[in-house]
Amino acid sequence: MNPRVTVVIATRDRPELLRRAVRSVLAQDTAHPLEIVVVFDGCAVDPLADLPRGRHLVRTIANDRTPGLAGGRNTGILAAEAPIIAFCDDDDEWAPGKLEAQLPLLEDPDVVIAATGIRILSAGGAHDRLPPERVALADLLRSRITELHPSSFLLRTADARGGLGLVDEELPACYGEDYDLLLRAAKIGRIAAVAAPLTIIHWDRPSYFSERWRGIADGLSYLLDKHPEFARSARGRARIEGQIAFAHGALGALAPARRWARAAIRHDLLQPRAYLAMCVGLHLVSGGRVVSALNARGRGM
Repeated sequence: MNPRVTVVIATRDRPELLRRAVRSVLAQDTAHPLEIVVVFDGCAVDPLADLPRGRHLVRTIANDRTPGLAGGRNTGILAAEAPIIAFCDDDDEWAPGKLEAQLPLLEDPDVVIAATGIRILSAGGAHDRLPPERVALADLLRSRITELHPSSFLLRTADARGGLGLVDEELPACYGEDYDLLLRAAKIGRIAAVAAPLTIIHWDRPSYFSERWRGIADGLSYLLDKHPEFARSARGRARIEGQIAFAHGALGALAPARRWARAAIRHDLLQPRAYLAMCVGLHLVSGGRVVSALNARGRGM
């Protein structure tokens, strides 16, 4: 039986976490065999020979595109043999019924990306975050809707190689590549989600992005330029401007932090990230401490 879904896992130097992620995919309650393509970025390819496959196929390959998450995911997309692609980050995992619960969403031809709710495991415990069942472009301009996590995404292989397009490899530091994909999907169709916490997100360990403030600032600035539709949503634009201000404040770059904070407040007087940015920039509190406190509550900046 041919695989119905190719699961793309991009990884780098996290062998134990990777094995946990792969095991959770192999444990899916699905009638069809799965193809799992593990893409190793900037490190040796591990054949994962110690993991029993059962009826599933596991392929391990090297990233042959731009170094980083976007290039790794695109390498997997282009190598996929199934008509549907799923993503799972190497430090996350899936509940056993995740795929079967969301696959029916792609039977609607207008749905470009199907997702699920998430369960965040942080230093402060477990936090369930459930997305809306239907999401349009206006919703995403107003809010990132962080409940839509890339480790839950399903999309058609033909869309990823065609009208939707690959993950943007030009995005600075690959920051916000999932948000960019959602925005592009919402411009050509709809996003649907199963409102159940079927994807497990681990915030109980350091993130590659936890304090890479320059990449965050540059990535979000790039997104504002790439998607002029943000002009339609003052609140949404202020949210991103506040995040950019916060990143500059964490870098100690007061002038750009003030400039971006002023822009955020101009678009939304009550945008909290703008005020937090100034507190961080003035060294009243560290950016890392603010993010850690938010993450412990299952929230992000």
